[in-house]
Amino acid sequence: MVRHSLHIDAELGRASRRGLLRGLGLAVLGACLPRVAAAEDVSVPVGLQVKLLAKVAAYDRNMESRAGSKVRVLVLQASGNASSERTAQRVVSALERQPKIAGMSHTRSRQGYTGPKQLIESVRDDSTDIVYVTPGLEAQIDDIRKALTGLDVLSVSAVPDYVPSGIVLGFDLVSGKPKLQVNLTQAKEQNVAFKSSLLKLAKVYR
Repeated sequence: MVRHSLHIDAELGRASRRGLLRGLGLAVLGACLPRVAAAEDVSVPVGLQVKLLAKVAAYDRNMESRAGSKVRVLVLQASGNASSERTAQRVVSALERQPKIAGMSHTRSRQGYTGPKQLIESVRDDSTDIVYVTPGLEAQIDDIRKALTGLDVLSVSAVPDYVPSGIVLGFDLVSGKPKLQVNLTQAKEQNVAFKSSLLKLAKVYR
């Protein structure tokens, strides 16, 4: 997949790029974070990821209509994988400390990935709005992408390398600062429509 830079359009109005960076916390919070290189490592600390997600989700034009008054988050882990299970628990704990996502209250659940059919059923039965994918699922990312295609759900990865493979949103480090990643092709497949003001700040994959 190929990266593309997007230009600011009229939607930005008078808001400055600096102001949006401050609003998301991308410049300030990431000033001293270390760089992590391994493919399935979490490069941005989970607590910071959740804080960013809470703000970034508000830039999805369809989040409010998708969620109604409450955002439902499903944290997906690789059962039996210690790193994945630890990360999933950290995500849940961080979510418990985060009062709102996109300005709305939220619930969270955690489950092991057992296949695309089960994932589709969970998202549909529980009206899931966000699927948070943890490490240890690299071999299953394509199946997860296919399962979520056609569903109205935002997928988020704790691992930046999962984004070009089909997860909609992720977080990486660039020069020691958090950088948003967006798979725009998959976003459209899952009815996620980020505002161009946000895409301007992200590394975008098509």
